[in-house]
Amino acid sequence: MHKAHLVLEDGSIFEGERYGVAGVTVGELVFATGMTGYQETLTDPSYAGQIVMQTFPHIGITGTNETDAESSKVWVAGYIVREPSRIASNYRSEKTLDQNLIENNIVGISNVDTRAITLHVRSLGAMRAGIFSADESMSSDEMLALVRAAPEMKGQSLSGQVSTSRSYRIPGENGHVGKVAVLDLGIKKSTLEHLAMRGLEIEVFPADISAAEILATSPDGFFFSNGPGDPEASGNQVSMLRELLATKKPFFGICFGNQLLGRALGFDTYKLKFGHRGINQPVINNETGRVEVTAHNHGFAVKLESDSAESPLGFGQVKVSHRGLNDQVVEGLECVDIPAFSVQYHPEAAAGPHDSHYLFDKFIDAIKESK
Repeated sequence: MHKAHLVLEDGSIFEGERYGVAGVTVGELVFATGMTGYQETLTDPSYAGQIVMQTFPHIGITGTNETDAESSKVWVAGYIVREPSRIASNYRSEKTLDQNLIENNIVGISNVDTRAITLHVRSLGAMRAGIFSADESMSSDEMLALVRAAPEMKGQSLSGQVSTSRSYRIPGENGHVGKVAVLDLGIKKSTLEHLAMRGLEIEVFPADISAAEILATSPDGFFFSNGPGDPEASGNQVSMLRELLATKKPFFGICFGNQLLGRALGFDTYKLKFGHRGINQPVINNETGRVEVTAHNHGFAVKLESDSAESPLGFGQVKVSHRGLNDQVVEGLECVDIPAFSVQYHPEAAAGPHDSHYLFDKFIDAIKESK
């Protein structure tokens, strides 16, 4: 077996075996707690720039297929698993996970103690890391120097790397409800499917589009997607969103879109110690008191101490609609005086729980009421 090393920026080194292609990769080390859905994780553009570690020990059991991919490629900077499955056993499998990683040129490592590494990250916080499996002659000091030279996630604007390069349209299904302008900040395929199946004609725009160009298409509502990077480094998208909110047409944001809404309303965002990543996170709906099991992938959050506040920029009253039950992190925002709302988690949840599908229906109802 070919040796590989995982090197953390604090100097910790874990030895394992090569998984995927031989090479060197660096990025922010994060962990995902899902027992399944690894293919959706790998193809989620929100993981760009991150080395993802699966906390569930056995990964790759069901193989991979084209249908479950959330985008056209694997986006993770690197991949860490405890025990990769020796075979893919599922009637839908088209290739093994290892084959998929190799075809996408992903450097990985297996047979490391993922439980110990997770506890380490939970104690010290998300940090830069590197996987080294190509050149066994590199010293530990040389590997650590490469890791520490990598950019930190805070301050990075990554939307341009994952967004579409040109606008495109998707027809609505099951009748025509209206037209929605979607800003692609790293959108997942399943999100577009949820919007289209509810009768929305979709026009998807690249991240560097202007508000004027979006408004020129006369949409009935606006949607901002998930995506990677630091919301504080996305000033252009925040300014654009303020222009769109001023039209008082319905707005719905997911994940990165929630953070951008918070900043557009005048609130700050901050980096979480180790983030939320997994398909089993409890969130409470402050309006109904109902607890939803939700899918998460975020390392930043909106800063709001109380459950209600006035927008510093004149958009009226803003409510915290949802909070995470594990740590009370803001997981949703809703404006009282304009038709705008967002959630930090992923209501499309593929793979994952379906508790929050109602949010897409809420957006549809807002568009119908505004027409």
